[in-house]
Amino acid sequence: MLNRISNNLYTKFLGLIVDHTLSWKPHIDHLINKQSAVCYVIRSVKSYVNKNAIIVIYHSLFHAVMTYGIIFLGNSSHSFQVFRLQKKAIRIIMGYGNRESCRNLFKDLKVLLLMSQYILSLLTLCQITESSILQIMKFTT
Repeated sequence: MLNRISNNLYTKFLGLIVDHTLSWKPHIDHLINKQSAVCYVIRSVKSYVNKNAIIVIYHSLFHAVMTYGIIFLGNSSHSFQVFRLQKKAIRIIMGYGNRESCRNLFKDLKVLLLMSQYILSLLTLCQITESSILQIMKFTT
């Protein structure tokens, strides 16, 4: 009997949803749903806990999920939607309105923007890769 290989539009691998065109749209859509829920949680608990606790919630629930796999999807044309939600979360934390600038809020909270985090992750990967290659070259000579 011949086994047939199915043709899927996307698959989930190590928590990342990879589609057949590598546009990362299904994964970003999934990410947006998760992060919208986090924005709701932040807004809900804001009146009950102090700002430091809210920042911990942001880093553990929002930022950690945003940065997982950022090397792959950070340059996607759909990643601006994640950045929009990141700005929304920061505005909720600081009590700003939807139309107010949040540029300085990122600096005040010492939070990297999505693109800055993407660049940092790429540079970190380059440094790790370079040191690994140098170790291999040292070992083989």
